[in-house]
Amino acid sequence: MIEKMKPVVLSIAGLDPSGGAGIVADIKTIAALGCFPAAALTSITFQNTTGVFGAEHQSAETLRAQVEPIVQDLMVAAAKTGMLPTAEIVAEVARLFAEENLPAPVVDPVVVATSGDVLIDDEAFEILKTKLFPRARVVTPNIPEAEKLAGMSIKSEPDMRRAAEAIQSLGARAVLVKGGHRSVGGQALDILLDENGIFTEFQTEYIEIGDVHGSGCTLSAAIAANLGKGLSLEESVAAAKKYVTDAIRALQHAPRIGHGAKPI
Repeated sequence: MIEKMKPVVLSIAGLDPSGGAGIVADIKTIAALGCFPAAALTSITFQNTTGVFGAEHQSAETLRAQVEPIVQDLMVAAAKTGMLPTAEIVAEVARLFAEENLPAPVVDPVVVATSGDVLIDDEAFEILKTKLFPRARVVTPNIPEAEKLAGMSIKSEPDMRRAAEAIQSLGARAVLVKGGHRSVGGQALDILLDENGIFTEFQTEYIEIGDVHGSGCTLSAAIAANLGKGLSLEESVAAAKKYVTDAIRALQHAPRIGHGAKPI
């Protein structure tokens, strides 16, 4: 019996050499969900669970040199982006998605690490909004990222909805505002605004275990993997949220790795 080919899911993101976040987390997630991971590095960061100590960013040329052989050889079913640290990199990623006819990506607008370290410069942030958001299948900011993108403070569920609308107005087809960093009535609440203007809430138990390393990367990679398997956006988000919630719950009884935020 011939095994069915696994969907290829491409991650374009930065390297966390400690393995908790970034492209390593993406690869682990994509593989765990039954897809074949492909990856292109945007930045080699110097970090661990306690912080980010520097980075060596890739050029547009080196990024293109990674992506082109992938798309020439493999049929990419879904894609995601993570850390895009410079304006040059963001613009090149947007061009690659246009020129290579790649699937509309899950865009995780990585701005600040769990440790508080800034991972993108101001010019890149502006190009991210104007050039890449309009190509995205869904944009997945957490609360601090959504506040920066929407230019507003988010204190409540209605605020999350207004922020999603503001971000969608930048050109994104759909927006998932992730509320997992804060408890809302004992629940971790995420709100999806789809391309038809319909809101869907995703609620799971809020698990208090302190700072978690790589949850955003893992969630966006899981959404991409589920899209690659043919699920709808709503189904992909629901399955990805369950995957991340189960992983966080498992951390309650897992051996401690590192001295900072807990790798998911």
